[in-house]
Amino acid sequence: MAFSVRHLSVLAYANGFTLWHYKALKDTLDVVTGNNFFGDGADMLTAGDLIMVTANGGARIVSVTVADIETVVVAPLN
Repeated sequence: MAFSVRHLSVLAYANGFTLWHYKALKDTLDVVTGNNFFGDGADMLTAGDLIMVTANGGARIVSVTVADIETVVVAPLN
């Protein structure tokens, strides 16, 4: 499946930072946290935002490291 903006929701927002939740239905964590999965939501996301991802096979918190016109790169929190 592909990214769906309907499954992305804001949990908290303050001072230009947003904490998001993304509920993947059938996608695995590897797919959701992979190459440009959130690209279609690039206009909503900002570098430094955090996304709590719930996906098939588990959950993970990722940081948005790049968010430009059509590219979003995320990295897992260590």
